[in-house]
Parts: sequence; structure tokens; C-alpha cells
Amino acid sequence: MADETDYYKILGVERGASADDIKKAYRKFAMKYHPDRNPGDKKAEEMFKKGSEAYEVLSDPAKRERYDRFGPDGVKSQFGPGGFNFDRDFTHGADLNDILSQFFGAMGGGGGRRRRSGASFFDLFGMGRGGDEDDNGPEDGADLRYDLQIDLEDALFGSSRQLEIPQEKECPDCHGTGAASGTSRERCKHCGGTGQVTMSRSYFQVSQPCPVCHGEGTIVRTPCRTCAGSGRVKEKAKIQLRIPRGVETGTTLRVAGHGEPGTRGGRPGDLRVVLHVREHDLFERNGDDLLVTVPVDPDVAALGGDVEVPTPDGPARLRLSPGTSDGKLFRLRGKGCPTLDGRGTGDLIARIAVEIPSRLNDHQKKALEEFRKARDERSYPLQRAFRDRAETFMRAKASR
Repeated sequence: MADETDYYKILGVERGASADDIKKAYRKFAMKYHPDRNPGDKKAEEMFKKGSEAYEVLSDPAKRERYDRFGPDGVKSQFGPGGFNFDRDFTHGADLNDILSQFFGAMGGGGGRRRRSGASFFDLFGMGRGGDEDDNGPEDGADLRYDLQIDLEDALFGSSRQLEIPQEKECPDCHGTGAASGTSRERCKHCGGTGQVTMSRSYFQVSQPCPVCHGEGTIVRTPCRTCAGSGRVKEKAKIQLRIPRGVETGTTLRVAGHGEPGTRGGRPGDLRVVLHVREHDLFERNGDDLLVTVPVDPDVAALGGDVEVPTPDGPARLRLSPGTSDGKLFRLRGKGCPTLDGRGTGDLIARIAVEIPSRLNDHQKKALEEFRKARDERSYPLQRAFRDRAETFMRAKASR
């Protein structure tokens, strides 16, 4: 079998190649030999046709089986008289559209907001889509994002804020049309009101947004003076925002209808407020739990006693047992942060921090000296265990 009719060699794959390998090979082939990348190169154009024919056969299991058994003659009858034909024989348009979209998508250009980005496989080969697409119908406005810093108190107890958001609103004079009073938008003659124009490239037909109306399908002859023909005016909108209890960093609150305005009668978008809770001087938050560090005197930790612990509900009393160590944690159930869904409340974790006095008067120094003379090693089990581990280590080192 000659190379020019060996579909596997044309695409550069082995005969046992998988469907994915064949698809990848054709993508690479198409990028290399596409006529728009090789203008005026008849050889490249002919290679592109052969590669497309090869992919059409090898990507279809039934055709591939006939080709493997009987060679090119086994699939000619399936192409009809005259062999392979671009306008008739592409039965895998979805695959080919996926393969070629990267290349042809760049042809879409700028312009209007509701339009197809790039030409589809069927547009390129003049086969049509069937049915009408309403490219110039109502279009909803885009959502807007606003980042808001709040305090932990706002998250714990809820609050409200008045926001001033710069927004574009529908022009009150032209009602969003962009046309001056007494006039209206006119149908674009360049594209016939479709918002799309068709360009012929080699044997392809590529649809692009109309360069005159930018894909809108209509144009403004006499612009509105208030909005200069844009149909929108800028203003600062005052919005009252309610912040519910239990929010945290990353919580997004939606304010309906305060995003960008729609066009051609479309609905406005929404405003999405993303919350960021500032760090707090007293509490540290972990989900719905709160952590607070409570400094206590050494004598209270040693002898036991009551300490006051701040909570969102007010101060709570915590009783320490004699010999409470530094860093010990106490959990106060239901004294944390309320959940956003309102179904419960987290816990408050109190961490004990034994504070060593930094300034002592003579009387205090004398009392501590007496305490040091009277202390018993049995009162310090951690120190005793530490010394034992250190001695064990030194003996192990000496035996080496």
C-alpha cells in the first residue's frame, strides 16, 4: 500500500493506535497543514485534505475495520461517487470541532457579548447548524464582587452595613438603548441585523462578529447625550447589607439585582459581597470554636482557685484544681461562635497561661526564698522525669 493512501502513515500513528492517539495525531496534523497557516500552499492544502480523510476513516470504528481489512477500496463506497467529499463525508463533526476549536477560536474576534466564540466545524464547511440562535436577544447583566472587611464582633452578633458601590445603571433618558430621545437603534445593514458576518477562507466559511455593530445587530445613529450612546451611566449606589451571625472569612452574601445592568431587556446581575473577618485581640477562631488564652498567677495554678474567662455571652467562672499546669485546656460547651445555619453554637477553649511575675518587692522575694528552701522534688514530677531521661541519654552515650 502506497504511503499516500496509508491513513496510519499520513497521521503518523501505528496501526494499533487508540482512538485518543489518533485524535491527538490529527490535532497536531491539522495545526501544521491547515490552509490558513499555509496561504497559497497547494501542497499543504492537499495534505490537509488527505489528513482529514484519514481521520474520518480511522475515527469511525466501522470504517476503520473495513479499511484494515480491504484497504482504501474498502471505504470508497462509503464515501460515495468521487471518493471523499468535505461537504458530505464528515460524520464526526463534534470530534473535529473539538480538535479544531483551538485554532479557529482565535478567529472569533471582539465585539458583542452574546455571540459564538469562533466558528464551529459545520459553519466552516458550510453545513449549517439548523435552527436559529437568538444572538441579539435579552442578555442578563454580569455579577459584581465586593470585598468587605468586618470585625469578629460582626460575625458573632450580626450587624448591618451601608455600602456605597460604584455601579453602571441603565441610562434614565434612553432606557438603555443608547439612542437619543425620539430616535431608536437601527438594524445594522452590514450584517443584516444578525451580528455576524461570514468570511471565506480557502474552502472554509468563518463566521465572525460584525465589525460595524460589534455583534449587536443594531447601531445607534444619534447617540443619547446623557450616556454618549452606551446606554449606561455610572453612579454610586447605597446598599444596606445585613450580616448574619456565624459568618466567617470567605462567606459570600448575595444582593440580588445590584450587579451590572442587563442589555436589551435582560435582568441585572447580582452583587456578591465576600467577607473577610479581621484578627481579634482576645479571641482566636477555629471554625465555630473560639480559643482564648487566660493568664493566671502561679499561686492560683499551684493551690487552685477560680479564674474569670471572657465569652461572647459574658464572663464565666472557671475553677482550677491544685497543680494546674501551664497550657492546660478547658472546654466551655456552647460558648463559642454561632453557626451560620442557626442550628447551634461552637465551644470556647480556655488555655491556661501561668504568668511568672517579672517585678517583685522585697517581701515577695523573701517569701519565694523561703518557698525554695522548703520545696520538695516530689512536687515537681515533670522536672524529675526530665532529669531521668537526660541521665539515661548520657549513660547510653558513655557506653558507645
